[in-house]
Amino acid sequence: MSREATVERITGETEVRVRFQVDGAGEGSIETGIGFFDHMLDAFARHGLFDLVVHTEGDLHVDGHHTVEDTGIALGQALAQALDDRRGIRRYGEATVPLDEALVRVVVDCSGRPFLAWHADPPTWQMLGDYDVALTSEFFRAVSVHAGLTLHVDLIRGTNAHHVVEATFKAFARALDHATTIDPRVEGVPSTKGVL
Repeated sequence: MSREATVERITGETEVRVRFQVDGAGEGSIETGIGFFDHMLDAFARHGLFDLVVHTEGDLHVDGHHTVEDTGIALGQALAQALDDRRGIRRYGEATVPLDEALVRVVVDCSGRPFLAWHADPPTWQMLGDYDVALTSEFFRAVSVHAGLTLHVDLIRGTNAHHVVEATFKAFARALDHATTIDPRVEGVPSTKGVL
């Protein structure tokens, strides 16, 4: 069974189309109008071995907030649909990823219970091209809520905002890949409740 989904989300601020395939090859086609954000979503696809198509048109004349957050919402919805009832998955995943001086740990539980514990603010706030570093937590909050993920993100160390943000996206990719992998030993849903 192919674990993939397509979501279209249209508001007065953005138009977002996301196609997400869990069992992919790390291929992506990303267009959000924010170059650094495109780079991060491409890194997420490649390092998680997900196939990802994102096309977002947002009110960038205002700022990047709606574009980044609404892309996170649509990605979260697509992930939730692709996982369906989450039968047979490992459920938990963890990854610690370095990028030069930066080291970030991400732990994910595909629990169906959205929660973001965010402890990954870089020591300096800045723009990376047209991308506001402060939007990183907004993106992960949107994904967590709409995918039903419990997500813990911890900056262990790091001083370069580019490195911190990139290590975060890559660690999330690796942790999510592990959590969503089908484990042949798992029968049904990995929960004593019988549902996630």
